[in-house]
Amino acid sequence: MLDAISVYVAPIQYRERERAIQHRERSDPSSISSPEAIAPRSRRTRPVAPGYNEDMISFIIPAHNEELLIGETLEALHVAAEALGEPYEVIVVDDDSTDRTVSIAARHGANVVMVQLRQIAAVRNAGAKQAKGDVLFFLDADTLLPAETLRQAWTALRQGAVAGGARVAFDTWQGVAPWFALNFWNFLGRMIRWAAGCCVFVRRETFDAVGGFSEDLFAAEEIAMSESLKRQGPFNVVSHPVVTSSRKMQTHGAGPHWKLLFLILLTGGRALRSRDGLDIWYDGKRENPAA
Repeated sequence: MLDAISVYVAPIQYRERERAIQHRERSDPSSISSPEAIAPRSRRTRPVAPGYNEDMISFIIPAHNEELLIGETLEALHVAAEALGEPYEVIVVDDDSTDRTVSIAARHGANVVMVQLRQIAAVRNAGAKQAKGDVLFFLDADTLLPAETLRQAWTALRQGAVAGGARVAFDTWQGVAPWFALNFWNFLGRMIRWAAGCCVFVRRETFDAVGGFSEDLFAAEEIAMSESLKRQGPFNVVSHPVVTSSRKMQTHGAGPHWKLLFLILLTGGRALRSRDGLDIWYDGKRENPAA
């Protein structure tokens, strides 16, 4: 029980500290470090040749109106990647944002790719096309990547895994029902070997072999991807979680999440070929829980 509680308490403390940093940046833009200072030092200490690099990790973050969280996500990502010590790049794929997502991402050392797609799978694939690394690491804009999670993912790849994901923890406590739903997903994901959409890592050659994320799907494309990747080789869902925002629970509750899960299981994903009924991802509430 203590372990379960700690999954929430530590992220809450971390996010509070990061939000203080974000508030300081908004009130005093001069306090923001330059892109050169924030950009990964590993790229300066270990120069990377232009083009494909088998030693590089490409972090790919799809984003639409993510000004509230993208800054702290990128800060946490740089911390984790620096701790790992491997060369890396960060690509933020901005999907038609109307807020400050682009400028915040650029200030935090990301290479920003602009698209107008409004489909999560297509946005992720657009980022992969621009990536230079042998390892593609897809992370959501509202998700913090702890150094230990990245270390476990890197170890899994070095030990022969071709792809994988991670357990998921919420940044705030939302009650027993959401906690149960999340832990059910974590159990199911590790048992069946499904990656949560907020964290998917894969070798480039394996990603290319399965054709990337299916653009026939408007949601749960990571599950279809997981099934395809498992047929290519070892698939590892690491034990240490990423920490994702609980905003969808605040705006929609646990019900739609259960509905979507059973819809996937019952229809084999056919119901996900249209944006209709997928308000959790596309209705705009997710960008601002206070809206």
